[in-house]
Amino acid sequence: MPATIAPAPTNARADEIELLAPARDADIGIAAIDHGADAVYIGGPGWGARDKASNSVQDIERLCRHAHRVNARILVTVNTILRDDELESARRLCWQLHDAGADALIVQDMALAMLDLPPIQLHASTQTDIRTPEKARFLQDAGFAQMVLARELTLEQIRAIRAVVDHATLEFFIHGALCVAYSGQCFISHAHTGRSANRGSCSQECRLPYTVTDAQGRVVAHEKHVLSLKDNDQSANLRALIDAGIRSFKIEGRYKDLATVKNVTAHYRLLFDAILDERPELHASSHGRTRFFFTPDPERGFNRGGIDYFVNGRRMDIGAFDTPKHAGLPVGHVQRIGADHFDVQLADASMALHNGDALTWVDLQGHLQGVPVNVARPLGGAGWRVEPNAPIAELKGLRKGVEISRNRDMAWERLMAGRTSERTIAVDLRLSRSDAGYVLRVADAHGHTAEAMLAQRHERSRDAAKGRAVIHEQLGKLGGTLYAAREIRIDDDAAADFLPIGAINALRRDAVAALDAARSAAFRRWLPLPPVEPPVPYPEDTLTYLANVYNQQAAAFYAKHGVKLVGAAYESHEELGDVSLMITKHCVRWSLSLCPKQAKGVQGVQGTVRAEPLVLTSAGPNGGEKLLLRFDCKPCEMHVVGRMRKSVLKQQAAEVPLTFYRQRPAARRD
Repeated sequence: MPATIAPAPTNARADEIELLAPARDADIGIAAIDHGADAVYIGGPGWGARDKASNSVQDIERLCRHAHRVNARILVTVNTILRDDELESARRLCWQLHDAGADALIVQDMALAMLDLPPIQLHASTQTDIRTPEKARFLQDAGFAQMVLARELTLEQIRAIRAVVDHATLEFFIHGALCVAYSGQCFISHAHTGRSANRGSCSQECRLPYTVTDAQGRVVAHEKHVLSLKDNDQSANLRALIDAGIRSFKIEGRYKDLATVKNVTAHYRLLFDAILDERPELHASSHGRTRFFFTPDPERGFNRGGIDYFVNGRRMDIGAFDTPKHAGLPVGHVQRIGADHFDVQLADASMALHNGDALTWVDLQGHLQGVPVNVARPLGGAGWRVEPNAPIAELKGLRKGVEISRNRDMAWERLMAGRTSERTIAVDLRLSRSDAGYVLRVADAHGHTAEAMLAQRHERSRDAAKGRAVIHEQLGKLGGTLYAAREIRIDDDAAADFLPIGAINALRRDAVAALDAARSAAFRRWLPLPPVEPPVPYPEDTLTYLANVYNQQAAAFYAKHGVKLVGAAYESHEELGDVSLMITKHCVRWSLSLCPKQAKGVQGVQGTVRAEPLVLTSAGPNGGEKLLLRFDCKPCEMHVVGRMRKSVLKQQAAEVPLTFYRQRPAARRD
């Protein structure tokens, strides 16, 4: 049964909307594709900004094969800053990833743009700190085909960037954890622990409790997580972001588990499908539609409460100051406490508790407490008896009347561990007679066509109506394939014939295989965006440690683009005094209602008021570290100022000598 193939035309990306999901590993990446992701970003064997989410090249190849079946793309993170002695290994890895089928590399270190790389797109990581039209336009002209903009931008600022970026795709985070600092502008982890966020090993100092004091030493906030933010949720802003020029919508979470990625990806897939149904001029960048066997609910996964951050302007309630942990969803309150159990009255009698659930509450000091459920027993109605997985006496703050939340729901986890989606591509099938027998033509919803031939003697059916029904039923049996029948046409002459069920099934299988081949032949990898020649100038002629230059090739990149002085990265240990360890749009003064602009008569007066510094003192058994908060009121930014701990300097001095870029007089003369 020979098959013929007709390839489909390629599509322009300007009208495509991309839902970009995270993957800790290849299996989670496959699940993200199956739950509607148009693209997945994942770490390779090294140099990704999540050092505990690495994957082999072989696993990435497996993920690419799965994604490319539906025209979805795989982006691999190589987005740490690199030492000179790591560049060659990173270059070889880029070639291996290209050969494995990766569609793009997400990078931070500009050295990679100077190396002999394969023909693969470079995407600018969030770590490149893109906040201005000038920076965005430069990266486009330097050859970056896609760039993720700073999370802190407003819609107006995004529109201003879109106005000058005419070839590269703009990407924006729409969900997940928020780094309090501008990405790439946080050095506090390295200063305090030697673990560099720019090297993929952030210790999350921002999630720790701090005591805030003013210039007179008065306590403003006691042991609060004042640098910890709630989580990003742009569900209500997707249409506005599309209109502002965003085309790739990114979900944070390369450390997230399978259930969370399934759930959040499905949530946004449904939202985008509704938008695309309204806007025929736009379409998804991958193929097919996804059907879900559950109701997505992002609040069931780890979250600190959702905010839209600065997209619609500065807000008061962006901080997760009480706890950086996941409290879960409220379920009821404690009704009674016994010697080895406590009774919970659920808010809804239709709810249930389960063995293995995890319950939380807030103690009298405002701290989140919790315990796993060992045994949950129904008492009738909305009442449940909980035998906790810890002695009652150790459950701090548990008391009658306290509100109980659940941050692990075993029924939900069991549901999410099963089959939760089906992604298919709509196809039309047409069966016709031919001189030699029959031909089955199949066309998918994206313009790919194929056909298969069946050599079979024509034989009239004794019951034409029944024969047509049998043919129709067998042609529609596409289960186990990538396809779902949208329309099945059987020409009248073919419908009147008798066809054995086995022959129909064989013809259908051959046509599906031919369509698979047609789709595979039509798949085109993205082409790199060529840099503008001669090289365009960088927007600044002097760079400090904030540019994260850690090797000679990165320094050469900036020199090539007209930078006269290139400072060394903070990790080079040349900045040993007090410096800005974190630069952030989040303002502690504003969040604590202490900003001078909030005072009557001066609110909103840009650049005419100045705020006195505050002091942060870290809490806990290893606390005592002091950081100065300085407020730059004109751009409305906060600097967390401190210095590198001596223990970090000693740690590096004791290690094998490393090679990395240091600012030298020669660099100043270039």
